[in-house]
Amino acid sequence: MTDRVTLSSGQLSIAVKPQGAELASLRDAAGREFLWQAGPEWPRHAPVLFPIVGRLRDDTLRVGHEVYPMGQHGFARDSRFELLEQGAESCRFLLVDNATTHAAYPFAFRLEVAYALHGASLTVTHTVHNPGEGTLPFSIGAHPAFRWPLPGAGGKNAHRIEFEQAESGPAWRLDENGLIDATPHPLPVHGRNLGLREDLFRPSAIILLNPASRRLRYAAPGTPGLEVTWQGFSQLGLWMKPGAEFLCIEPWAGHADPAQFWGDIWAKPGMEMLGAGESRRFMWRVSLG
Repeated sequence: MTDRVTLSSGQLSIAVKPQGAELASLRDAAGREFLWQAGPEWPRHAPVLFPIVGRLRDDTLRVGHEVYPMGQHGFARDSRFELLEQGAESCRFLLVDNATTHAAYPFAFRLEVAYALHGASLTVTHTVHNPGEGTLPFSIGAHPAFRWPLPGAGGKNAHRIEFEQAESGPAWRLDENGLIDATPHPLPVHGRNLGLREDLFRPSAIILLNPASRRLRYAAPGTPGLEVTWQGFSQLGLWMKPGAEFLCIEPWAGHADPAQFWGDIWAKPGMEMLGAGESRRFMWRVSLG
């Protein structure tokens, strides 16, 4: 049983772990690594977030009068996916509900995660299918951690994010329980540009619940940088751990419980609702240069 699936387009090569269907390496033709390599500050690379994004109050999923234990970001990132197919430039993984998932999430589902290289671009597609007879409530998110500073770039403070559209905010933060604080915060952008500094992330992640953009560029002057685009995802999280050399750019469909929310999954803000027999796709893409 393989621990990594490797793909190459000539301009870009990746490695994906069946454990969590997690992207573990993103290298250019020169062999430079653009993905965080899971150091002691944070032991992951780019986890798949499902069936929740963020944290629930008391780490508990409430479905009507029933309660289930559910840790931050859900169980997909710690589940082994089945490798459905693999080619030179693409692969596809599957996770299906089972007795273990039912102990935390009492719903039938099929989650496919597909990776495809096209030149200097990687496209990641998440497809959620509801094989059950009732509505499937879920959230899903991407959590790729890119190197900061980028290969060949200067110091961290030389980097910036340039959004596709002007972003007026507000920015939302997490409280000490990992829930979304009730108080909105100013978004420190100048037009479309967010200058990156570690102190921006000392309170917590920066969360945009309604970003105007579906595309951004992460770069430092004089470097090719990365362009990240997404479809289907409605929210965006930006996070790093001060002192570590990564920046997470996270398209989400869903988010942590608001601090003032006490309801169940059917009333939880940001949840996706999928009818019986239906499927929904969510895509993000990273391109070099």
